[in-house]
Amino acid sequence: MFFIRHWKRFFTFALIGLFSSWLISCGSANETATSSDNAGKTEVEFWTMQLSPDYDDYFNTLIANFEAENPDIAVNWLDVPWADMEKKILAAVSANNAPDVVNLNPDFASQLATKGAWLSLDDKLSESEQAVYLPGIWQATQLNGNSFGFPWYLTTRVTLYNTELLKAAGISEPPATFEALAEVAKQVKEKTGKYAFFISFVPEDAADVLQSFIQMGVPLVDESGKAAFNTPEGKKVFQYWTDLYQQELMPQEVLTQGHAQAIQLYESGQTAILASGAEKLDSIAQNAPTIAEVTKSAPQITGSTGKKNVAAMDLVIPQATDAPEAAIAFATYVTNDANQLEFAKAANVLPSTVKAASDSYFSEVSDSASPVEVARSVSAAQLGNAEVLIPAMADVKELQKIVYNNLQASMLGTKTVDQAVIDAANEWNNR
Repeated sequence: MFFIRHWKRFFTFALIGLFSSWLISCGSANETATSSDNAGKTEVEFWTMQLSPDYDDYFNTLIANFEAENPDIAVNWLDVPWADMEKKILAAVSANNAPDVVNLNPDFASQLATKGAWLSLDDKLSESEQAVYLPGIWQATQLNGNSFGFPWYLTTRVTLYNTELLKAAGISEPPATFEALAEVAKQVKEKTGKYAFFISFVPEDAADVLQSFIQMGVPLVDESGKAAFNTPEGKKVFQYWTDLYQQELMPQEVLTQGHAQAIQLYESGQTAILASGAEKLDSIAQNAPTIAEVTKSAPQITGSTGKKNVAAMDLVIPQATDAPEAAIAFATYVTNDANQLEFAKAANVLPSTVKAASDSYFSEVSDSASPVEVARSVSAAQLGNAEVLIPAMADVKELQKIVYNNLQASMLGTKTVDQAVIDAANEWNNR
């Protein structure tokens, strides 16, 4: 599924510098040529990430309906492969030709929000217009109290589990907490010789381990941006992951392989639990039908806080757009209740508006429901206490790299847990 391939590397410092220079030097970011068909109309250039060709019908209809309701606006849609978005955005802004509405995730967007790249929405949308969106998701589009994006579609990971493998280990229910996960990991290894789960400690991979700090009640940074994990509670998180690795309750490859390895191990029956999106069940059914037959879904594993992570996509508007009112109108239209609900059904994702998220489509599951439908219901039920756990902040990928590298040193025994925590905090604070 396109959404699960979402967390890639961020901009290098050189590219951020280039972008900063552009912000200072350029004026209008959109000089799209006006075609004869669009003569006299305000043009809005709209970029999405890896949604074509699967959703061409949806977007073509969406744009046609918007243009019918707004005959003075013409929307030009361009879909960009995920891997190309960074360089295409930079090339566009460097050429003084940025799009007016761009589809990005909060982490990615926040890197440029620190440079003042996006139009502030606080004075553009009323409180009631902002309240349309789920509160925790709207907050994820804020940096230093400034709202920089429209929340769009969401996914929350669920716990997919192999009922037969857990049964062989004498376990009837999947773990709901990290504390329970540690016990399940011991039991699965002792009874079956296999592993309970795989989670990646590769700095460039997904931020699941970093999110676990938040879920276990440990903030990553304080209000001044300094490391907040050099505490007794933070050391317990370092110790938790170190113990699991040193007790051989996780595959050694967690230090070198990413989430793709987690999927491969689950589909081959080598692990009992996979943290993934509901849509992953479709590919499991294709790649490993015997595993799919014994797979069920449960809520996301969490810590003492009970917090669940949600992955989000946003729409942002460049500060330098020459069509701010039209861009806001279109972004609002794309993310309204009706259009979000329709896209969620088409793409098997979740909407970010309060009304659409409460639709019975996500909560009513029949006795004959497919495994994907059941997993979707489990996923949607988590939205009440789900949030983007990693706050929008500058250099978040650098923080992940520092924490992961020091965690790896602790797991490998080249540093004590205490020293790894101290070194990670110092490295972040002195970067």
